[in-house]
Order: sequence, then C-alpha cells, then structure tokens
Amino acid sequence: MSTGVRGKWFVERVQQAVEKLRESGDLLPFTELLPMESIQRVLAQVGRVFRDRIYTPTVTLWVFLSQVLSADHSCDDAVARLLAWRMARGEKPCSPETGSYCTARGQLPEGLFTGLVRETGRSAEEAASDDWRWQGRRVKIVDGTTLTMPDTEENQEAYPQSNTQRPGLGFPIVRLVVIFSLAVGTVLEYAVGRYHGKFTGENQLFRGVMGQLAEDDVVLGDRYYASYWDFALLSQRGVDLVTRLHQRRACDFRCGERLGPSDHLVVWRKPASRPDWLDEATYASLPDQLVIREVKIWVAVRGFRVQQYVIATSLTDAWCYSREALAELYRARWHAELDLRSLKSALQMGHLRCLSPQMIRKEIAMHLIAYNVLRRVMSEAARLHDLLPRELSFSAAKQTFAAFREQGLLRDIGNVEVYATLLTAIASHRVGQRPGRVEPRAVKRRPHPHRLLTKPRAEARNDLFAKA
Repeated sequence: MSTGVRGKWFVERVQQAVEKLRESGDLLPFTELLPMESIQRVLAQVGRVFRDRIYTPTVTLWVFLSQVLSADHSCDDAVARLLAWRMARGEKPCSPETGSYCTARGQLPEGLFTGLVRETGRSAEEAASDDWRWQGRRVKIVDGTTLTMPDTEENQEAYPQSNTQRPGLGFPIVRLVVIFSLAVGTVLEYAVGRYHGKFTGENQLFRGVMGQLAEDDVVLGDRYYASYWDFALLSQRGVDLVTRLHQRRACDFRCGERLGPSDHLVVWRKPASRPDWLDEATYASLPDQLVIREVKIWVAVRGFRVQQYVIATSLTDAWCYSREALAELYRARWHAELDLRSLKSALQMGHLRCLSPQMIRKEIAMHLIAYNVLRRVMSEAARLHDLLPRELSFSAAKQTFAAFREQGLLRDIGNVEVYATLLTAIASHRVGQRPGRVEPRAVKRRPHPHRLLTKPRAEARNDLFAKA
C-alpha cells in the first residue's frame, strides 16, 4: 500500500481504526458499521429478548440497513442479498420469500430504532476533534421537513394528507424534525408528527426532544425558533440558542443596552397568558424576563444586492462571541438544509414505502441510522486526511461505499489496505466553497406530459372500463 507523505503515521491510524472494526466480528458487510454490541445494548435498554433464528434482531437490522442504502429499496432485493451472502459463506440458504423478513421487521420494537439513531449519531459526535467544534462548544442544528408515504387507510388516519386536497388524490404526510451535529453531520435526535393540526408544528416537536440536549450545547435554528418559549426552555437546561429574529418581532437598535453598531441587549418578557401546550408548573418556573442579544448582520454576495438580517441569541457576551463569529455560525445553519436534502434525495427518503404507521416510523429511523453510518465513515476519512467532515461530499461517499459493497470488499474491511483505500476515495470527493450559493429553482429538462389525476384512482379506472 502506498502511503505517500503520511508514511508510518497514516498506516498506524488506519490500523487503529481497523482494530476497532475487528472487535465487532465478521457476520455481515454492515457488522463493522452497526456493531452487534450496539444493537444488543439498545435491546437490553428496551427490555426485549428474541429467540435464535435466521432473522435475529441483528441480522434483520443489517438487512434493513442494506435495503435503505440500495437503489432498489425493495424487500425482494434485500432478501436476495441475504440469500446470496449466506450461500457465499456455505451456510444453509434462507427462503427467497419476503414474508419472514417483513414479519421480523414488524416485531422489532420502535425503541430499538430510536435508540440506535441516538447511539450511531452520538458516537461519531463525541469522537469529533476539538478543531471541528465552534469555539470549543458543541453546536446542534435543528430543522424540519415533510415526507410522503403510500396512500393507505392506516397511513391516512395516522398522518392525514393536506386538507386542501380531495380524498384519494393526495398522499399522507408526516412532519419530521431533526437535530443534526454541526461538527460531523450526524442525526442526534428526531421527532415525527402530523403535518397539520394542534401541537404538530416544528416548535412543538422540537420541544418534545429538548430533553436530549446537554448543558453548554448551542442550538442553531431558523426564525421559527425565535420565541420567548424556546429561549426560556433551553436556558433552563443551560443551552444557548442562535436564531434569526422572527419577522413579527420588532427590532429597534436605539433601545436597550448598546454593545456596538447594530448590536444591543434587550429584554423579552414572558407572555401573560399560558399556552395550551405548556403545563402550569413549567409556566411558573420560567423567568419573567430574558436578556436577549440582537445583532444585525450584512451578507454580501457578488452580483447580488447586499442582504441584512437580525440574529437573536442568548450568547450575550460580545467579547467572547463577536458579530463576525455569530455571522459565520448562523451561515452554517444552511448545512441543515443540505443534510435534509441528502436524506431525501441521496437516500431516497422523500417518499416512504411502508404501508402502516408503525413501519413508517421504523423506516424513517432506519434511514437516519444509514445516514449516520455513512457520516461516521466520512468523519473517519476526514480525520485521517486532516479535513473537516463538512468538506466531504455525502453523495460521493454513498456511491463509493456502494461500489465497495457491490464488489464484496466490505467483507475484507478489516484489511488495512482495503479500509485505507475506502477512506482515501471518500476523502478525495470534496465539496466546493459554497457561501451564499444561489441556484435558480428551475429545470432544463421538461417533464413527461402525463395528465394530473383529478379523481380517485378507483373511479378513474371504472370510467375507463365504462368507455371500453
């Protein structure tokens, strides 16, 4: 193996990483990325024991992981991959039918999937280099999106379609709120809920997972989170918030304590009325007022008008957190948009495939686990090549990983040369400098000229039979 200028140091680092992978054994191509120890640890936490069979919880999860990482995404493809793997090892073949696999997936508790999302996300985040953090602090980005799913009665009941669409013409919609690690990009926590209705907004879902944040964390969000409630609830946990000022909140830099040009401290008072989602004890425990720092930021992009916006934050120390540092941090919020795009486009999570709400939630979690698995490999590649994880392309990492898997090379990932080649290939695909990147929301290729469905499919099918 050619080590180039890195020489012995590079080989030693790769060997250390390989030794960690070897500890988890050689059972399936994904054993080293989703270790059996992690699965068993989370199973013990949820209090479930399964009998020994072909589709054990670990095998089922590994097959499920291969399914969401494949381009096909079908159960047939996942079971065929397991069948081929068993035959290659000289083991007794499993049935090519998907019934046993689907039953095994359904029997796994949802808590197992949720726990593995946290486990895979935090293990990479905790191993992050101090140089990857913002002023030595962990920054977590929160953002939300929506996903669609098959139009079944169960899915419609749990996650109704938009109320502006006629029944039979839309798809059930689920709202997803994700907390990402800014340093390594992994998913640390998530919440799912209905697209519309009471207590279903991004803020409400985020408040449901606030308890997973740690003291001294910094949360980075868009203007949806610029409310007294989010600032107050986070401050109780010792967590700071950086967000864009909401458009309905007025800002006058002539008032408050001046810290610099267009930079001041103001007082936000607790609303007199308690919202329905907040219990009386929590409402009473919140402070009557908060000191919030408001800073105006100017963003200049060549060829465009200079934009300005106001940041609201609980980081009130102007000496420790300058205007320029806050501006740079808030611009990093765009990584959440890119991470969600990677999930919905690169991992094809935009439209889910399961037919029941329970399996929909498991499918979402499995996509997040697969995403964390790839981010973990990218972090290792960045560490070995003195790069930042955010400098590497997620899509290229997925393609490289898939190419190694298709050729059976992941079975030999304990081999130093194979693993070093994988990490080097991933590290070679870097994203460009994209501050203030602007692209037209338009496509050059015209879509196929299919007519839109204006009535439920069953009615449209009956009309065709009537005309025949």
